[in-house]
Amino acid sequence: MENGEMSNDAGACRVLNKEVLSKGRWVALNEITYTDPSGKERKWESAERTTKISGESDGVVIIPVLKRLLKYDCVVLVKQFRPPVGTVTIEFPAGLIDRGESAQECAVRELKEETGFTGVVKHISPCTTIDPGLSNCTVKMVTMEIDGDLAENYHPRKHLEFIEVVQIPIDTLLDRLNTLLNNGVIVHSIVYTYAIACAQTAKPKIVIP
Repeated sequence: MENGEMSNDAGACRVLNKEVLSKGRWVALNEITYTDPSGKERKWESAERTTKISGESDGVVIIPVLKRLLKYDCVVLVKQFRPPVGTVTIEFPAGLIDRGESAQECAVRELKEETGFTGVVKHISPCTTIDPGLSNCTVKMVTMEIDGDLAENYHPRKHLEFIEVVQIPIDTLLDRLNTLLNNGVIVHSIVYTYAIACAQTAKPKIVIP
């Protein structure tokens, strides 16, 4: 469209019916009947959380930046084994929003549980999708700042046993992620996209001959 304008008009596309094919404790498999842009009726299989809370995002993804005096700013990531991909992954801290909990409260809680750090929320996005071709899961992206010079953040103690906390200087993030990928670690696409953005917006280093 001209002038960068975008339409949210779905045209002839609409969902006609949703049938639950299988339901587990946490995830359900649905078959969706819908019409495509030409008006033709089609089928689509999708996953859906059984714990989904109406009217709120499913969860939060936290982008935490650790700041310390006279040290490089670091992004705080988590490394954990993910059964669906059969290996360890590098991700941002994240978690589901509990009933009656706000996105801000969830972000503060999840950061503490997964990394041990106490941080301050700087920005919360609207609901965004993660993989709309596969599921209707939504998250709010939350940026947080961690003051590494506070006593409570000197020696953070996470609450979750099977998560490893990883701190990487932002200016070397993309290179470090590529090294991890070469060693068989899977990097979450949101983390890699963030690293690309950081690399593209970084100020060029001044070399003095």
